[in-house]
Amino acid sequence: MSGIGNSAAFQELIEQHRGILYKVARAYCSLEEERQDLIQEMMIQIWQALPRYNAQYKSSTWIYRIALNVAISYYRKTTTQQRRQQALDAKALQGVEADSSEKERQFRLLEQFISELKELDRALMVLYLEDRNHAEIAEILGISISNVATKVGRIKDKLKQRFSQHQNQSNGR
Repeated sequence: MSGIGNSAAFQELIEQHRGILYKVARAYCSLEEERQDLIQEMMIQIWQALPRYNAQYKSSTWIYRIALNVAISYYRKTTTQQRRQQALDAKALQGVEADSSEKERQFRLLEQFISELKELDRALMVLYLEDRNHAEIAEILGISISNVATKVGRIKDKLKQRFSQHQNQSNGR
């Protein structure tokens, strides 16, 4: 592909799948500045991988795979101090939640609980909440379909347990 062809294809891909990049970045970064840095790194990796794109795969699957790999790498590179800061930010958000509607509060709690999951589990939930089917999730993450189904079930149980614990703590105040 020529440089001009790559540029046009790249711009089209980014415009078409911008939402994927934002959703993945939001799952892995709590601060807007970090999200923007992560999105920029995702776009760099997509640009570099574009000549190797195989058209037999859906472009959204390919974009998800790159975005999640970049996000997981980014997450692993963060220091313990940054992780602690994110936990503090999440606690600060809980104070703001008092002003929010119940549905919005529960959504923020869900985001917080998902952010506490292991990297692969977090990626899996991002895709699951995007209504991706198990086969597509398996292809993107490079795991078996049965493993996807098992992990989704376990993560849902874990999230229900976290909501229940939070509800009990809130009622016990």
